[in-house]
Amino acid sequence: MFVIGIAGGSASGKSTFTERLIKELGDLKVETIHMDSFFKKREERPYVKSHLNGKYYVDDNCPDTIYFDEYRKRFNELRESGADVLITEGLLTLWDEETRDKIDMKIFVDCRSDERLIRRINRNVKYGQKYEDITDVFINMVRFRHDQYVEPTKWTADLIVNGSQNTDMVLEMVVEKVKRSLKA
Repeated sequence: MFVIGIAGGSASGKSTFTERLIKELGDLKVETIHMDSFFKKREERPYVKSHLNGKYYVDDNCPDTIYFDEYRKRFNELRESGADVLITEGLLTLWDEETRDKIDMKIFVDCRSDERLIRRINRNVKYGQKYEDITDVFINMVRFRHDQYVEPTKWTADLIVNGSQNTDMVLEMVVEKVKRSLKA
């Protein structure tokens, strides 16, 4: 089995890259685990006080918001599933050292914060959130938690992908590496 970990900031393009990669690996058996599936219940998530406005926010951008024991258990089960490839993706995929050490190819999807904010607005408005609430949370909390927990994991990645541009060439390279590794 070949294990790929995909991390990056909120709305950087992780899920899009993952979906495209799964499609490109179409002739292989691929399992996927999305870290978002392991968010704690809202009432169990930590709150963080913004140093800018003093307001408290539910913190979905730090390790304490994830049921890591359940995530690791599922990750390890899928590693033993008999699939050819396991892809795990999420904000903190490369943050968790125990998981990171079991990943064959670590990918960080990088995208400037202004572009991520616009993407986040467009996405979350579709979920019924208000523009003012989306921007308030991003400006006063998300970007700082990104700097604290997500951005440093970029330096553990084997490959940094530009989430602002076409990724066709990168996908080809990743698929080629996976297929070569599975044949070895």
